[in-house]
Amino acid sequence: MEKTAKLKINDSMYELPILEGTEGEIGVDISSLRAQSGVITLDKGFKNTGSTKSAITFLNGEEGILRYRGYSIEELSSKSSFLEVAFLLIYGELPTKEELSEFTNEISSHTLVHEDVKSILDGFPSRAHPMGVLSSLVSSLTAFYPKSLDPNRSVEEINGTIIRLIAKLPTLAAWSYKNRMRQPIMYPQNKLDYTSNFLHMMFGLPTSDSEVNPIIAKALDQLLILHADHEQNCSASTVRIVGSSHASLYASVSAGIAALWGPLHGGANQAVIEMLENIRNQGGDVSKFVEKAKDKSDPFRLMGFGHRVYKNFDPRAKIIKKAADDVLGQLGINDPVLDLAMKLEEVALKDEYFVQRGLYPNVDFYSGIIYRALGIPTDMFTVMFALGRLPGWIAQWKEMRENKEPIGRPRQIYTGHRNRGYIDISKR
Repeated sequence: MEKTAKLKINDSMYELPILEGTEGEIGVDISSLRAQSGVITLDKGFKNTGSTKSAITFLNGEEGILRYRGYSIEELSSKSSFLEVAFLLIYGELPTKEELSEFTNEISSHTLVHEDVKSILDGFPSRAHPMGVLSSLVSSLTAFYPKSLDPNRSVEEINGTIIRLIAKLPTLAAWSYKNRMRQPIMYPQNKLDYTSNFLHMMFGLPTSDSEVNPIIAKALDQLLILHADHEQNCSASTVRIVGSSHASLYASVSAGIAALWGPLHGGANQAVIEMLENIRNQGGDVSKFVEKAKDKSDPFRLMGFGHRVYKNFDPRAKIIKKAADDVLGQLGINDPVLDLAMKLEEVALKDEYFVQRGLYPNVDFYSGIIYRALGIPTDMFTVMFALGRLPGWIAQWKEMRENKEPIGRPRQIYTGHRNRGYIDISKR
């Protein structure tokens, strides 16, 4: 028997279906409420509204659980590569050895971008934010692959678009960095794996024997896995709603990059480094700032601690902490800002105030440390985030299209003027 919820509006009663997810999540389906009653619901920011049914990612913030297609983030980050996880997210299953080899080879053969892209890149000043550059370059791919404008093409053609986007985003991301630094661009070396190739284009020398530190490449690969998807967040929802208008994958992902650019979404790890630099500039007394963070009347907030979704701990943080320790140990960097980060971590992990409230360092805290250690400018941090989130965006777009979901069209409660007569300009 179908379970229903009853909603009484004035003197009328309405029955609404109750849906249950595979992990026991309960939702009330209000799709027909307006048609039945003329009433809508108001949920600012969609904090309590399910916009879709999805089989991609399960997230339980209360228990600190994150799974891609049913696989725990702990297992995937320790046993898989980023491209293996990308295949899982996009196509629903872990690839066989043959499937992964074919997937990897196809990506490797499409890493180059059209030389005319360099003309677009050259049009940006060096002060241009790398996220704006990246979003524009991704959108420009529609000009080089005009057939991709139609999302209703064959499965093979859509897969070709997916492969090209995964292959070319590291090249475009690295080139946005080179534009930021006003350095010559580096072309991909397809003998390298996905993450190492990206690091080569970012930092390598223009020689065939350039080497990439495997510890750093492994840490970055793990970080990309941890960022690969995170359920219906701001940028994922943006990709889906833009795609719902039958916009191309390139256009939808370009919009997702723009959504991620905002400091309330993708800029959290940048905020961590800026906070640490502020602490250093004010004398470097970590204990003083810890006390300021405890004082509710003080506007200072510790960035990179706690999470709006994870109520106890961020499962990704436990994994990336070791990677951060490995990178710092490998590079042996003497950086007062990173020294402050380690002191702050030590205090917060032991302080009863933070422990009781579950205010542990999150993935943004450690990712910021890793990027700082690698010498990546803070305004490039969100580009790194976008590189990891790409498979999730593609999976969300693909699922939305395969489910034939309707165009997104939220409603509103109007609070403006009622009908008014026009006043002639001479009488105003």
